Amino acid sequence: MSKPIFELVDELPEDNLTIKSLRALDFVVPGEWDNLVGFENTIRTVTGEDDEDLIQQIGDRAVILFNDKAQGYQRALWLYQTVSGAGRAVGAATLANMVGNKIPLVGGLLTSLTPKPAKGQTIDLSLKVVAELLGFCSINGIPGDSIGDFVGALGDYSGESLMRLTALVCFDGLIPLGPDFLQAVSEWIERLSPSDLEENEGFREMEDAIPGDNKDSKLGFIGEAFGSVSGWMGDFVSDRGITPHNVANSLQSFVEFSDDKLDYLAAFLDVSTNYYEHTGVQTLARRLVERAYAEI
Repeated sequence: MSKPIFELVDELPEDNLTIKSLRALDFVVPGEWDNLVGFENTIRTVTGEDDEDLIQQIGDRAVILFNDKAQGYQRALWLYQTVSGAGRAVGAATLANMVGNKIPLVGGLLTSLTPKPAKGQTIDLSLKVVAELLGFCSINGIPGDSIGDFVGALGDYSGESLMRLTALVCFDGLIPLGPDFLQAVSEWIERLSPSDLEENEGFREMEDAIPGDNKDSKLGFIGEAFGSVSGWMGDFVSDRGITPHNVANSLQSFVEFSDDKLDYLAAFLDVSTNYYEHTGVQTLARRLVERAYAEI
């Protein structure tokens, strides 16, 4: 097990490049996400309670639930952390803590960034979808291959969970792969082989968690998982009028780049943010508090 859940929530940053990036997506999901940090603050906000003794009871119960390995909370955290950290470059922590003036993607910083090829971006995006599915199943205590339950729940996503998928669509789909990223990813998945997966660091770390008896079946599950959410993603992009241009334009509030450098912008976001883990911890904290509050 990693750090205690209360410590993870207490240590969530109030402002860094991850937070700036997520706030830049407010135009997509207006008012949907609040950067809720601090374990006690989370309990007060989620429950609306202010009685100190009750807050303590809720917190204690939430910690017990998280520590119980028979529950799926620790596994969900591992998934969020693993898929967020896979392949991030050395020096990412330094970038992630830059919160000052605009960061120009020129000179040395630009040359230090390496855009991922389409195949690598496809695998990383697909693995994040799989992590979301498996994390959802773990938190809700249902089998990890319950794709139908997951897809059925997407319409109810809100708050930090909806923001996480918004960032997934924008930062891992639209910015690096363009407006037709869904079709491009689907075509790439059809061409992938088990050896392609084996070359990917994220897959190697997540392999044992992905349903399937071998790499072929795991590849099949990855394709099925992505295919199951592609309709939701397509509708989400269309209904909200999201384009690579308007996402990039919103990010211009804290990073400077030219329109022909979107692949470098995607690489910059990849190494300087950990939106998946950040919002994942927030999701876990909210679900734990909601359950603890209902049980005491």
